[in-house]
Amino acid sequence: MAEHLASIFGTEQDKVNCSFYFKIGACRHGEKCCRVHNKPTFSQTVLLKNLYLNPNNFELQQKQGQNLYVQQTAPLHSDEEVQKHFDEFFEEVYTEVEEKYGKIEAMSVCDNMGEHLIGNIYIKFRYEKDAEHAVKELNNRWFDHKPIYAELSPVTDFKEASCRQYELGACNRSGFCNFMHIKTISPAAKNRIRHRRTRKRSSSFSPSRKNRRY
Repeated sequence: MAEHLASIFGTEQDKVNCSFYFKIGACRHGEKCCRVHNKPTFSQTVLLKNLYLNPNNFELQQKQGQNLYVQQTAPLHSDEEVQKHFDEFFEEVYTEVEEKYGKIEAMSVCDNMGEHLIGNIYIKFRYEKDAEHAVKELNNRWFDHKPIYAELSPVTDFKEASCRQYELGACNRSGFCNFMHIKTISPAAKNRIRHRRTRKRSSSFSPSRKNRRY
């Protein structure tokens, strides 16, 4: 029995634990979900909730006492402007987090429209201790005039959590898909991050002439 339960844990066959929370670290039913959300006590991955906002897709409005994300009726910015905005956002967050909390193995930003996934950032660290430290520190910080909400996430495989149809440009659920629609940075931004990391790594192994031994 124990082996059977272990084999179906986090799958659709599991009638106790929420498979969506296990796969993507979020569930559209939230706390009202009829299944258990097993929040990890240790993980390599940190979730920053609702931190990224695509400037072309959404505006935050108050309606009937609830916060609702409403799709814009017409685009305000060109695709180039939106990509530039995202690249700058991604670079800033990636660089700040890695410099302060530890080596990052992967970082994914959701471009979904569902409230449980909108703007979610998943950062996978190399070490669990760095993820734990990041959660403690980031929950005391603000970004762009908004408080940061950070927590450990069960997600470790971003490929399993992402929408394959979206990657092919064929998701028929648009932004309301229950799997991650991962927004990609431009090749130029990716190269800048790689160059910055390489330069930092090189400088750490190159002592100044003052301290160099001959």
